[in-house]
Amino acid sequence: MSMPPESREEAIKRLNESASVLEAKTAREINHELAGQAAASEAWRIIADLLGGVFVGLALGFVFDRVAGTNPWGLIGGVLLGFAVSIWMAWRTAQRITAKAEASGVEPKSVPFDDEEED
Repeated sequence: MSMPPESREEAIKRLNESASVLEAKTAREINHELAGQAAASEAWRIIADLLGGVFVGLALGFVFDRVAGTNPWGLIGGVLLGFAVSIWMAWRTAQRITAKAEASGVEPKSVPFDDEEED
């Protein structure tokens, strides 16, 4: 069964609608190379938060031990406090990244599970 012939204006209107839909789909596509670089930079930021908090706590504990003469308790307390602060900072960064990803409306692609790496 063939379709009835449509007028030139109807055909142009249909093509314009199809072009608009296609343009909307392609406009939402992201550049995967740039997205990968952004993800890597955010991962390095979280690692820097984790290490930086511990090292700052270590340094502050060392200084406190030298000033107060409380070896090794200031150092231990500084490391524990620095670790707690670094975990909080990493959590806050992860929450910010998640909120930014949800606001962009882009669905994350799942990574397939790879059984070949197990021995």
